[in-house]
Amino acid sequence: MLNNRGHLLTEQINPDSQNLDNLSSLEIVELFNKEDYKTVEAIAEAKLALAQTIDKTAESLRQGGRLFYVGAGTSGRLGVLDAAECPPTFCTNPELVQGIIAGGAGALIRSSENLEDRPEDGESAIAHHEINNLDVVIGITAGGTTPYVHGALHAAQERGATTVAISCVTPQQVPINADIDIRLIVGAEILAGSTRLKAGTVTKMALNIISTGVMVKLGKVYGNRMIDVSVTNIKLRDRALRIICDLTDLNRQEADKLLQRSGKKVKLALLMQWTGLDAESAQKLLSQNQGNLRASIKEGGISSE
Repeated sequence: MLNNRGHLLTEQINPDSQNLDNLSSLEIVELFNKEDYKTVEAIAEAKLALAQTIDKTAESLRQGGRLFYVGAGTSGRLGVLDAAECPPTFCTNPELVQGIIAGGAGALIRSSENLEDRPEDGESAIAHHEINNLDVVIGITAGGTTPYVHGALHAAQERGATTVAISCVTPQQVPINADIDIRLIVGAEILAGSTRLKAGTVTKMALNIISTGVMVKLGKVYGNRMIDVSVTNIKLRDRALRIICDLTDLNRQEADKLLQRSGKKVKLALLMQWTGLDAESAQKLLSQNQGNLRASIKEGGISSE
């Protein structure tokens, strides 16, 4: 017998869009704008669970753990996207934050939603990545029922990993067994059942908050500057130079020379400038403080003001 999931919040009919095919283009845009306000409200309602996820993930990564996003379809693609953006933004090892999607890399550009119905595939993915008790696994499933994600979460729990579930349905509709349960309740979609809309938007917002919050806690941000930015192209080199100029009294040419001496590492360049240390000594000080620039400055008794 086929499962009837019409009762799920993500599958229900939105009363405000029942005339969708008769709306003008402007009316469609206005309706989307109105509905998208609900994503911000949903994030606010989930703030405690999001904060808990940030703290637990940062703690795990400090101890040598990794962060994995697991999902299928849109949910999986969003996880892979967020993971892929961490290395260029925060200069992280690609192994530190990883996205796992049902169907693998090919599912990023081709529909493979039929693969989400296999919990054993989710379990296999966890085994393949050798998930352990230091890792954090975030299962993303808008409707809360994706077997692939449930299989992955179950396998991760058996291996002692910290598990987090992100969904857009209430616990009463779909209970999910996870250490942290994030519910992003945005209501029925404008296009019934199309969870790439509000559900996708609010999920992207949540992942932005989690990964950025974790990197802040890991010392990869100073103030609101991405001091671990990877200097790999003209745009990022320009950003690196602007960060150094803004936070020091150096001009652009002087900042460029400092950046080169640091091996194109903004955080190291700043510490070198503020302490007068050479690259090797400054790196040693950073390492002693787990890469945290503010803690390194404090230990050295130096003011960056």
